[in-house]
Amino acid sequence: MDLAWYALLGLFFTGYLMLAGYDYGVGLLLARGGGPALRREALTALGPFFLGNEVWLVAAVGILFGAFPVLEGELLSGCYPAVAGALVGVILVTVGVQLRSRPADERIRARWDRVVMIGSALAAVGWGVVLAALLQGVPRQADGHVAGVSHLATPFAATVGLAMVALVAVHGATFLALRLSADAAAVVGRTARRLVPVALTAVALATVVGLLSSRVRDAVQRPAVAVLLPVLLAAALLAARAALARRRPGWALAATGAALALPVVLVGATLWPYVLVSTTDPGASLTVTDAAASAPTLRLLGWVALPLLPALLGFQAMCWWVFRGRTDGRAPVYW
Repeated sequence: MDLAWYALLGLFFTGYLMLAGYDYGVGLLLARGGGPALRREALTALGPFFLGNEVWLVAAVGILFGAFPVLEGELLSGCYPAVAGALVGVILVTVGVQLRSRPADERIRARWDRVVMIGSALAAVGWGVVLAALLQGVPRQADGHVAGVSHLATPFAATVGLAMVALVAVHGATFLALRLSADAAAVVGRTARRLVPVALTAVALATVVGLLSSRVRDAVQRPAVAVLLPVLLAAALLAARAALARRRPGWALAATGAALALPVVLVGATLWPYVLVSTTDPGASLTVTDAAASAPTLRLLGWVALPLLPALLGFQAMCWWVFRGRTDGRAPVYW
């Protein structure tokens, strides 16, 4: 049962990164300019989806609080600057997208666009640093407390944060290639193809830094998996670039979504049976079983979570079906 809930937690957070990832990618791409009309069209393409995408984060946090209360406390105490930064970014994106359409003055709208850009960068870097902290271990003491937050200021955490920014930028550009009007989509599709080598470089850098880091080597329980999954991530990015070159943005979006899912899979698969590996006292490492709530609590939560996943999947499917066209009303080429 512990493994099932751990997998469910990973599934909801993976869904959040795959869906909200293009929210933040679109927000980052607002920095490219293109004029008020193009920025407005990009946010119009995003509008029907972004609030629904954040529901996956709410569901993941709910499972974390209910099914893994010990992990929740350790994660928030040991990674609170990164978690707080990510949540501030989420709030800024939500507020910026909602309010930028209210004023008629383009200068005020441009300021809200900058808020969305800053929020998108904070969210991407913050979640990347959280994943890096889990993968490299935390200074957990024998009494169950994490000592300080200095483990967040490492080269590995920095490179993973930058890699996450690059991945969401590619994902956002690919989403716009699918949703914008045909002329604008052709332009942003070229941008997405140019961003793929940037993302590959960022992922390669994070992988090399991780392999050279003694913290990561000590925390990882399955080194072969830790090498294999970044290779699969690179393959997903190359597949996305090939699909974009063939004007198949649907396949490309699926590939960039898989690239954003793989870091979560990497953390879960390489740390199991641990969820927090202590860098100071191996005996203080926290296993999934130790972090989970009691069996009666998990059974009770199951009655709540059982209908949640199909409801979320159904809602996302409905949104994509209803708003499946481009912003100019034409149907996109998905595959």
